[in-house]
Amino acid sequence: MPVGNVTIGGGAPVVIQSMTNTDTADIEGTLQQVYMLAEAGCEVARIAAVDENSVKQIGIIKRYSPLPLVADVQFDYRLALLSIEEGVDKVRINPGNIGGEDKLKKVALTAKDRGIPIRIGVNTGSISTEMLKKYGGPTAGALVESALRTVDCLERCSFYDMIVSLKASSVTATVEAYEEISSRIPYPLHLGVTEAGKGWKGIIKSSVGIGSLLLRGIGDTIRVSLTGDPLEEIYAARDILQASEVRYFGPDIVSCPTCSRATIDVSGLVDRVEEMVKDIDCPVKIAVMGCPVNGPGEARHADIGISGGEGFGIVFKEGKVTKKVNLENLCAVLETEIREIVSAKEG
Repeated sequence: MPVGNVTIGGGAPVVIQSMTNTDTADIEGTLQQVYMLAEAGCEVARIAAVDENSVKQIGIIKRYSPLPLVADVQFDYRLALLSIEEGVDKVRINPGNIGGEDKLKKVALTAKDRGIPIRIGVNTGSISTEMLKKYGGPTAGALVESALRTVDCLERCSFYDMIVSLKASSVTATVEAYEEISSRIPYPLHLGVTEAGKGWKGIIKSSVGIGSLLLRGIGDTIRVSLTGDPLEEIYAARDILQASEVRYFGPDIVSCPTCSRATIDVSGLVDRVEEMVKDIDCPVKIAVMGCPVNGPGEARHADIGISGGEGFGIVFKEGKVTKKVNLENLCAVLETEIREIVSAKEG
């Protein structure tokens, strides 16, 4: 399904999204953030359609945006109609607060006429009172039924360009909801744990929820919802996708947790290796181990690795030691070897 120049679903790579947190009416500030998101690796950006004035600014932002833009609409369906008129690449609506079927149909018909998709964005914070009463709270079942009702409404309008999300702040409810709906609809799914929090706690919740679904083959696009700088969402999303072995953005560095056998600064070596390979986007697996005895065997799955002892280091490939060098030369030798592997992989 095309969203601007990005394809979502249908076997395409899982797409990374984020949302701006600038004042939408601030055209310069919002565009600057969109460019920063794009540089960090974001592939689709969402912007809040707060009111009629902000929607008009989205139209201007769209003309200069390096990314496809999604208008995030809450409460007022007319903002969705205006956003479509302003040329956005997708509209996200919340069925819990957008209004009745008559309003949904107007949005669907307008989007169909312009050839843009709609994301049905259900979350536990805005489930209808009816659903809350029926399920006794914002459960996975309430999320799924809310989404299915909206899907049915759009399908009755002969509208099928949908992307669906069902987000909860509970990881368990999120995973259960996506597992259920993935077997019931053919549309792409946008993954995320809403209100995940700030920093490491938010990243951990998102990693558990999004990662577990990706490992099940569920999900076509993701957003890691973190409090604070949206650039952090992109870095976390890339790491989640790479850890799930869904997409690769560069070297995968594995390292041992260290123990009393380690006689070198493993943590410091990892820092140096990370800095050394930050310009490489080839999926090379690199191991940094602290024990020259067990290191090569434990990291035999790596393309290349290093380990060290008292005053010396070893370089190994696929578990076999290839070189023994002075410890001070270890990183330089490793970098040369890595560049040769990258060159060979890239042909």
